[in-house]
Amino acid sequence: MAMTLRLTDEEQDALRMRAALDGTSMQEAVRRAVREYVARAEHRDRVAAAADVIMQRHADALRRLGE
Repeated sequence: MAMTLRLTDEEQDALRMRAALDGTSMQEAVRRAVREYVARAEHRDRVAAAADVIMQRHADALRRLGE
């Protein structure tokens, strides 16, 4: 899928400079950033779901610890 990404001049300059320093294209740098963003969000969701399970499973013990 193709898309247009609008950046400010400052964002584009920073992206161009960073990509050049990394030896990659601006497109690849943006694609990598998107993958990392999605991975972090998915990880956060998994951690939250696991915490919910633990809190439900051990609600009584957690309540007693809070007393």
